[in-house]
Amino acid sequence: MKKQRLKAVALSTVLSAGALIGSVAQADQTLNAILQTGQAKTTAAMQSQKRIDKIAEETNALLQEFKTVNKQIEGLRVYNAQQEKQIANQLVVLNDLEESINQVTVMERQIQPLILRMLDGLEQFINLDVPFHLDERMERVEQLRNNQERADITVAEKFRQVLEAYKIESEYGRKIDTYKDTLNIGGVDREVNILRVGRVALMYQTTDTKLSGAWDARQKAWVELDSGEYRSSILQGIKIAKKQATNDIMGLPILAPEAK
Repeated sequence: MKKQRLKAVALSTVLSAGALIGSVAQADQTLNAILQTGQAKTTAAMQSQKRIDKIAEETNALLQEFKTVNKQIEGLRVYNAQQEKQIANQLVVLNDLEESINQVTVMERQIQPLILRMLDGLEQFINLDVPFHLDERMERVEQLRNNQERADITVAEKFRQVLEAYKIESEYGRKIDTYKDTLNIGGVDREVNILRVGRVALMYQTTDTKLSGAWDARQKAWVELDSGEYRSSILQGIKIAKKQATNDIMGLPILAPEAK
């Protein structure tokens, strides 16, 4: 009887131990399942965070690009506004130029006849003036006349050339000059030194200094001078004109003005 009771207790203990072992095994399976589920969730969370970080980076890059494009657009707006102002100013300038061109055309029609009248006046002045450098001066006028027919010279340049000729004629009146020439003296052609003192006096002296003369504007001819009275003065004037002597007072044959 006692042995049977021990067997029953032993059997009960074995059954309890088996049940406990079965419960532990089932618990282990459940824990593993929980751990696996947690690991899966962690992995999924990490992947989701990576996607979120990537999206955040892309969003930030797009935001910076958007800001850059906005700055460029604003700069283009300012530039376009400035260009519009410049274009408006250029249109005003173009209108002014067009008006100026129209005025120049009118002025050209008026300047050309003026140039011809100026050349006529210049030629007449040279013919009435004392006869120094006549060939050179008349050749200059002739050249200016020929230039009037040339299409490759602008009206402005033609006018400038005529003004330059007037300036040269004006300079003659303020300078002392000497040059060699050939004059008919007493029916014989003689080589002479011409002395010009502005337009006040025009004189000659033969190269041997024996004969001297002066231009008489009233007679429109050369007249012989007293060699004893003017020889040294004219010779001194020639040296001064050649820069061979310093400026000094000279006694020259100057006609007194006529009473009108």
